Amino acid sequence: MSRIGTITRRTFMVGTAAITGGIALGFYAYKKPIDNPLLDDLEAGEAAITPYVKIDQNGVTIITPRADSGQGAYSVQAALVAEELDVDLGAITIDPGVPSAAYFNGKVIAEGLPFASTDMGTLAKGARSMGQVLGKIMGVQVTGGSSTVADAYEKLRIAGAVARETLKQVAADKTGLAADVLRTQDGRVLLPDGTSIAYTALAEAASKVEPISKVTLRDQSDWRYLTKSMQRIDMVQKSTGTLTYGIDLRFDGMVFATVRTNPRLGGGVRGFDANDARAARGVIDVIPVTGGAAVVADNTWRAFRAADMIEFDWGDAPYPHEQADMWGAVSQSFTKAHQDSQFKDRGDVDAALTTGETLSAEYRIPYLGHAPLEPLNAVVKYDGTRLDVWTGTQIPLFMVGNIERLHGISADNIHIHNQYMGGSFGRRLEDDYVQQAVEIALSMPNVPIKMTWSREEDMTHDFPRPMQIARASGAVENGAVTAFDMAIAGASTTASQMSRIGQPAFGPDVAIVAGAWDQPLAIPNYRVTGYRAPALVPVSSWRSVGASGNAFFHNGFLDELFHKAGVDPLEELLRLCDHDLSRKVLEAVGEMSDWGTPLGANRARGIAFTVAFGVPTAEVVTVTNTPQGIKIDEVFVAAEVGKVIDPVNFQNQAEGGVIWALGHAMNCEVTFVDGMAEQTNFHAYEAMRMYQTPKVTVRALENGPDVRGIGEPTVPPAAPALANAIYAATGLRIREMPMNKHINFV
Repeated sequence: MSRIGTITRRTFMVGTAAITGGIALGFYAYKKPIDNPLLDDLEAGEAAITPYVKIDQNGVTIITPRADSGQGAYSVQAALVAEELDVDLGAITIDPGVPSAAYFNGKVIAEGLPFASTDMGTLAKGARSMGQVLGKIMGVQVTGGSSTVADAYEKLRIAGAVARETLKQVAADKTGLAADVLRTQDGRVLLPDGTSIAYTALAEAASKVEPISKVTLRDQSDWRYLTKSMQRIDMVQKSTGTLTYGIDLRFDGMVFATVRTNPRLGGGVRGFDANDARAARGVIDVIPVTGGAAVVADNTWRAFRAADMIEFDWGDAPYPHEQADMWGAVSQSFTKAHQDSQFKDRGDVDAALTTGETLSAEYRIPYLGHAPLEPLNAVVKYDGTRLDVWTGTQIPLFMVGNIERLHGISADNIHIHNQYMGGSFGRRLEDDYVQQAVEIALSMPNVPIKMTWSREEDMTHDFPRPMQIARASGAVENGAVTAFDMAIAGASTTASQMSRIGQPAFGPDVAIVAGAWDQPLAIPNYRVTGYRAPALVPVSSWRSVGASGNAFFHNGFLDELFHKAGVDPLEELLRLCDHDLSRKVLEAVGEMSDWGTPLGANRARGIAFTVAFGVPTAEVVTVTNTPQGIKIDEVFVAAEVGKVIDPVNFQNQAEGGVIWALGHAMNCEVTFVDGMAEQTNFHAYEAMRMYQTPKVTVRALENGPDVRGIGEPTVPPAAPALANAIYAATGLRIREMPMNKHINFV
């Protein structure tokens, strides 16, 4: 049973009961209601009972403000509202809504706080509550950090319940009946005599009343959608190729553009010669943009061809030009002057490393690109005052702020129309491509312009995951791990990203050590130190962010210590684990994979465990060592998510994270020569092939009190589980990705 505070027709507020004491100023700022953005453009007869529900004579629209990049975000948000609103999912319309602080994400901020998700202490809980406050005050409308379900689980159900109870009260007023004798079903209010009134018939009256201020959420036993296997609302369109993505948009009078900017990221342009491009077939104009030039033509292909004709005089890269020099800069960052954090420092590590058997190792991970299937694109139109932008983005409100800051257009005149995205993996947390499109639009007012990057522009102008180095030392004694000391050096994704939205980044960057410092293992002498390397190439969040690489470091070196101690890796993980929910995950994956039973000749298993985004996840990879190379046979995954909202989507996301992680671990890196990325297309950035794809078996555990997301947590353990399996099968210890530098895969 849940309740919410005061609601008015203009405002909507949830969750104040979750804010703990001791933060009074933040609490009052949090309590201040945010205007319902749907009320700004309502037509006669339309009712926007909350910022998430709009009803008119034609039907029910559910606002789904978290972006959909293929992870099913629109469907799950719609289901959360529909469950309480009591409407048929097949009969509603979805709308991503407008950028608004009303759609703030309080959960995503918690990931950047220096508190392990397993820490249930008063200070940690208070900090997470403050994250909710900051999310609202700062207007953090962000899709990321596997936070969509966690943030929306109660918020959107409350929105649906408020709308339901308000419609019942309107029906009660209309019929003279008491509201408590009325029921709802499939978008209708049911009267005791068996007749019903459609929500659509109540919309106009509902637009004139204050919403019901207190509601009770339905018991899980009454749910129709949640926790059941649901078909995504876009399934038919995606299966038939009829879904419209941003790249598919067409408008009357549209022209088509592309850009070429310096592949030495941030290097600028000294000048360019576009005479040949201007004379090319279909070219309308060549326009200077920041760092390069844009070609506008009568179709995208002609714009691409003409852009290739421009001769540029590029500026120098503001970072070391060669890959070896970049590695050198990171390697030299293990100094006191570069120390960024030391969130874990238990026992006396230095003393413990002088006893027993010791071991030291260095691990490395490369830059990795996002490489979504849909190249970056945007449609823009500027009429001299109003700017409209159609694109897929994870940061709509930040995008508005950036356009205002960079181009001087008032936020009130900026209108973002969020679109389905053909992948992101974190790339759409950036808006560089939109800022380029706006530059073009300002030069061509009153014309809709579709700007599309070529695949090569997309690959070579990415903000990749940072390259990192980890240096580790450890000790074992009497068959047990007694000391673990890991230092990790890499650039700050937070500082890099914040610089591009004109905001400072304060304090240490948790992402540098995430997935290493925050693991629930009772190693008696345990230290993890983060070092901030120079900025080098601009970097950004990549699916599972810091944990994506740090789990490889942490689990790989742990496995080395386990073998040094002569202990079974799963048994030692279970012995060390001091978090009950995590222990259950380890036990589950051991049972699923028949850990400890013989596999046969040339076959072996590897295990890895990581808590990331609040989700304890354990994975076992089985491999066969063939004469031609390593074959990945099967992957077993156990994850604790509190509650599975959609079992089918859970399975898809968990499996997808594993395949994504394994393919990158096997084959992928971004390297630089003369300041430019060498990998220009998928031929040089190869995913796992279909014939290499293992069977993936997934089990969800639902023992925890909090609902969590699964889009990212299965990524971090996959690579180290593979590396550990390869060691068990071959005796080859791989401490660097991509692994195909050291072994073949078949």
